[in-house]
Amino acid sequence: MGTPLRAGAAVLSAVLLAALGAAPRAVAASDAPAIVVQDGVTQPVFGYADAIRERLFIDSTFDSDNDGLRDIIAFDLMRPAATANGLKVPVIMDASPYYSTVCRGNESECKADLDGDGLLDRWPLFYDNYFVPRGYAVILLDMVGTNNSTGCPTTNANQDNLSAKQAINWLNGRATARNAAGQVVTADWHNGKSGMIGKSYDGSLAMATAVTGVKGLTTVVPISGPTEYYDYVRSNGVVTRGNSYVASLANTVTNPERRDYCKPVRDAMAAADGDEHGDYTAFWNERSYVKKVPNMTASVLLYHGLNDDNVRPDHFSKFWYALAENNIPRKLWLSQEGHVDPFDSRRAVWVSTLHRWFDFWLHGVANGIMDEPRVDLERAADVWETHADWPIPGKADTEVFLQPGTTGAGGLKLVPTAKPATGAFQDSRTQSQNTMILNPDTVQPNRLAFLSAPLTAPLHISGTPTVQLRASADQTDTNFGAILVDYGTDERVAHRASGEGIITLTTEDCWGLNSPTDDGCYKQTAKRVATADYELVTKGIMDAQNRQSIRTAVPLVVGESYNFTFPLLPEDYVFKPGHRIGVIIVASYPQYSSQADTTAANITVALKSSKIVLPVVGGTTAAHAAGL
Repeated sequence: MGTPLRAGAAVLSAVLLAALGAAPRAVAASDAPAIVVQDGVTQPVFGYADAIRERLFIDSTFDSDNDGLRDIIAFDLMRPAATANGLKVPVIMDASPYYSTVCRGNESECKADLDGDGLLDRWPLFYDNYFVPRGYAVILLDMVGTNNSTGCPTTNANQDNLSAKQAINWLNGRATARNAAGQVVTADWHNGKSGMIGKSYDGSLAMATAVTGVKGLTTVVPISGPTEYYDYVRSNGVVTRGNSYVASLANTVTNPERRDYCKPVRDAMAAADGDEHGDYTAFWNERSYVKKVPNMTASVLLYHGLNDDNVRPDHFSKFWYALAENNIPRKLWLSQEGHVDPFDSRRAVWVSTLHRWFDFWLHGVANGIMDEPRVDLERAADVWETHADWPIPGKADTEVFLQPGTTGAGGLKLVPTAKPATGAFQDSRTQSQNTMILNPDTVQPNRLAFLSAPLTAPLHISGTPTVQLRASADQTDTNFGAILVDYGTDERVAHRASGEGIITLTTEDCWGLNSPTDDGCYKQTAKRVATADYELVTKGIMDAQNRQSIRTAVPLVVGESYNFTFPLLPEDYVFKPGHRIGVIIVASYPQYSSQADTTAANITVALKSSKIVLPVVGGTTAAHAAGL
């Protein structure tokens, strides 16, 4: 039937009942409750409706609203009833600022106390329904300044970042929690291991907690979360989300009745965020997780959409590269969608993977998950591949040089043009992305376009492309933008359409057990696809004054040539035979940036010294074979 980690007749009976569709019975004191492992995974042998539910409060170590009192962090906890009779279980935690405002998941579920007893009746997402019956506790923690926690949100500053650490410390006996009556509550049922999971802001909180190196946090599963908040609102000196976006997000996640109270905290952030220049300042240090990866002891299962235009893919890539440099145990999923949860992209496989991941890291089940390929990657709609690592082993940075054109677009070749040549265009702060990309063979005054010949074999890029330009301008400041385009008709995931690549259906499926007020049933989804003549593969921008550093802006000297090097967003993409690779060079890029340059500079690019460096799987040999 199964292999119990500790034998117990009641548990084996519960397995039989579960197999027959009956609810597991209560575990008696003499039955020595234990998890049950069958087919390599924990089984749902514990109840859900009878699970213990608590709301607890911890005095934090910080004072985000500067009222002279330490903030109180609130969290809701659910654990199997058998934990009152000796069962030791790990914790799965989703720390979030969204539980009472934006809410969670594709169906925007909020926390809900329906009967007013101070305990949750409706728990967002499926983690409680699925994992509590399998011998886990689940914590949904309210980030500082949100829902039942006091203080004010600080948009990924230390107070936000340390919110979940308070609960990890409590679970391991290093902090004190109380219930609503003020009674001290201990976690004597905890087995010492915890995992964190969450999408977007929740994912950033998981990583923020992990990089503190807090003892007891064993694994994290960040889903499409920001890792460098500078990169969320800036890119290489250019403001991509301005008008005090950091303060605006803090306002969004604050309970409406506390927004006026928290206005001074938001005003202080708005005054310090550097919207006026876009440079990297000390404001961003505490909002940076990549540089703190060496502190980590937790393993990582990382997920990101390659076409996420909210939390862009450079967030996952920089974090992933740092994990590799520090030999952190890790796995990666990359999908073709935008800002979409894997539960709504590849549901059954994701739940199975998550189950096995938590079983291995939190319950110590020897299921072989770490012996499997490190990377799952979606190549086309619902077509998944596995790889040993990412970037794909065998990739090599390959220089592709910009070539002069005669009447239309310039070319792309593996060698520079034989003679010096230039291309010139004028910055347009209003030029649309479509105007930049469409009709690449037509000369336009506000861009330069370069096209390869039709490819004779597939060309696979995997990693982070960079653009290297040698250019001058007739103004002391300008921006640069670059777009990598696949010109060729194909059916692709429609990640820029409504749903960011998915369609929400009316049918449901269920994941876990139910109570009278909470089920684990969610609307199913399907991929949204579309056929188009081109695909924007990736893009990048920079402020020319930040050519030496994102920390310091240095004005250009009019007419003087400089080297400008900046990355595009990471990608894993296959250009098909017959398609053409396009590189578009612009100045201001308003659909990527809220800060178009105002100088309308005239820009001259020295083509012999300008190129795009592509991370080609197979390197120059593969590029030659494709006809570059």
